[in-house]
Amino acid sequence: MSDPVRRRHSPAVYRRRRLVLLLAVLLVIAGIVLLVWQPWNARAAETERTPASAASSPTPAPSDSPDASPLPSPPADDPAADAPVADAPDEAEAAGIAECERSAIEVTGLTDKTSYAAGEKPQLTISLTNTGAAACTLNVGTTTQVFTISSGDDVWWRSTDCQTEPSDQTVTIDAGQSVTSVTPLTWDRTRSSVSTCGETDRQTAPGGGASFHLRVSIGGVDSSESTQFLLY
Repeated sequence: MSDPVRRRHSPAVYRRRRLVLLLAVLLVIAGIVLLVWQPWNARAAETERTPASAASSPTPAPSDSPDASPLPSPPADDPAADAPVADAPDEAEAAGIAECERSAIEVTGLTDKTSYAAGEKPQLTISLTNTGAAACTLNVGTTTQVFTISSGDDVWWRSTDCQTEPSDQTVTIDAGQSVTSVTPLTWDRTRSSVSTCGETDRQTAPGGGASFHLRVSIGGVDSSESTQFLLY
C-alpha cells in the first residue's frame, strides 16, 4: 500500500501563521514592559514617602505676635529727621549751664559789602558775642531773629514780614566766644510788608549812593548800633 501524498499549503497560509506568531511575541513583550514600568506605582510610592500633612500644609503665614513685629521706621518726610542738631537744653542744665543774661550778649548786624552796584543784592548776617565770664545758652533760631533795613526813619524791609516756618535752635556759647550765622539773608532791594509777600512789583529802593542802615535782633537781644551801607 503506498504512502498518501502530503498537500503543500498555499503561501497565504504561511503568511497568516507568521503574522499570528509575530503578534503573540509582541503581546508577550508588552506584558513584560507593563509589569516592569508602572509609573502610577512610582507616584504612589512617592506619596507614601511624603506625609500627607506635609504635602497638604500651606506655607505658614507670618506671626501676628507683637513681639515679632519690627519697630516702625520714622517717615522719610518727617521734618524732625532733617532738623539741625543743637545743644539740648536739658544737657546744658545737667552741666550747670544757665541761660544767657541779655546784658552779657553783644549783637551786631553784618553786610557782605559796604556799597552795592546797581543790581547787586546785600547779603545780611548776624554776629553775637558772649561777653560774660561763663558759658551760657541762647535760642538763636529764626523765631528770634529780626533783620530791619531803614533809610533815616523810613523802614524799608523787615525779615519777619514774609517769614515762613520759623524754628528754634538753642546753642551753648562759651565765655568770650563769638559766633556768626552761617546762611545769609538776601535783601532784594524792595520795600516789604505783610500784604505784599510774593508780589513781583514791589517798590524798589533808590540807588545813586542812597544810604541805608541794618539793625538786627536775636534771642531777645538788639544790636546796639546799626550798620550802614550804600546802594548805587
